[in-house]
Amino acid sequence: MRLRITFSKRGPLRYIGHLDLHQVWERTVRRAGLPLVYTQGFHPGPKIQIAAALPLGFLGRAEVVDIWLKDNGVGVARVVAQGGDNPSPYADLFQSAAPPGLTILSVEEVDEHAPALQTRVSAAEYEVTFLDPVDGSALAGKIAALLEAASLPRERRGKAYDLRPLILSLSLTTIPLPGGEGKGMRVQMILSACEGATGRPEEVLAELGFPFENTRIERTRLIFQSNIE
Repeated sequence: MRLRITFSKRGPLRYIGHLDLHQVWERTVRRAGLPLVYTQGFHPGPKIQIAAALPLGFLGRAEVVDIWLKDNGVGVARVVAQGGDNPSPYADLFQSAAPPGLTILSVEEVDEHAPALQTRVSAAEYEVTFLDPVDGSALAGKIAALLEAASLPRERRGKAYDLRPLILSLSLTTIPLPGGEGKGMRVQMILSACEGATGRPEEVLAELGFPFENTRIERTRLIFQSNIE
């Protein structure tokens, strides 16, 4: 059985890295009392696929993970029986076993042999909120200039690349500040997330002339090549 779970990653979990998040999910499934499927080979591990790595410190509003369970007729049957009329008994079970900061949004069963999640992600949407006052007019001008640029040469890990084709959309909005003390600024980005062609919010911010440390970055959704099966 292959379950696809949509979840948010907030609070203390924002400082958990990608590899550690796999372990968080393994422990969550174990605490839920469900039988994981393990890979074959010399170093077997739980069969868990996270759609896309989320950089350390970023929030995730709608992350996606696939988890394979042994359909042994015991653990799975127990969940269904205990769920009663609940259309999503797994969601409640996973939530009760999840650590603080991990919120289960939905759980659905999908085809066990469908393509790997990582191969289906084509783009990601981010909200970047500025924590310090920003000149909105100046920022809007920088965004317009960036979008009009034919190319944006950059270097990552010693390799040159062009950031411009990785930026699919940029837009600027104003948001109310806590306590009603004026307006803040937020940039919404849709960036390519294909294998070998991934845009990063901090690199876009660098082109705009802002350090990402002075912002709060949240990945609001993952965009797949087609509807997830």
